[in-house]
Amino acid sequence: MTTRSKPTRSEAALGFRSHSGWAALVAVAGPVAEPAAVVRRRVELSRRTPRQPFHAAEGRPRAAAEDLIRRSTDEAADLAERAVREAVAELRARGHEPVASGLLLAGGRPLPALADILASHALIHAAEGELFREVLRQASRRCGLRLVEVRDRELEDRAARSLRRSDTELQRRVADWGKALGSPWTQDEKRAALVAWLALGAGEDEGGVAVAGGTTSLAR
Repeated sequence: MTTRSKPTRSEAALGFRSHSGWAALVAVAGPVAEPAAVVRRRVELSRRTPRQPFHAAEGRPRAAAEDLIRRSTDEAADLAERAVREAVAELRARGHEPVASGLLLAGGRPLPALADILASHALIHAAEGELFREVLRQASRRCGLRLVEVRDRELEDRAARSLRRSDTELQRRVADWGKALGSPWTQDEKRAALVAWLALGAGEDEGGVAVAGGTTSLAR
């Protein structure tokens, strides 16, 4: 009797670009040299709580502000994990094996205590950005994905070096993915796709990232 071997599952990676209350998710799959974008969706990270929780907490008494931020964080964390698990399940159903997650970062300056954050409009914006990035970070780890983080402004440079492609080649490939998937294919989806591709290839080029659930920071 002939034993048939199971077909090899191609590896896949998720990519995220977040905003207040939502994030763009694009997943790519296949060999790192020639991947394809296979999943695109908008991830809602706020439903019952405000989309801009730190803005909503501004001017409230301390206890009320803390309660609002806590509830917003808990809801966002639940929605993020659900979205990542659903994307992972969809990829597996299509014959891919999710191995990594790419997350775009902002400046990355440390945040002070809540009272100091609410006293500064700039810090309110920074804190909201970090809240939604953090829940995506934790959701990726809980789903066993190695995590690759890179500052948004450094994405093209990091991708060109890691993937050994020119900027023109990267832009052409991302544009082709958009044609295949259709609209919406805005800057959010394009950058989420590119960081997903970077995450997919990071296991080959970055030391110590092959373990599921690990973190590779490219935000240097």
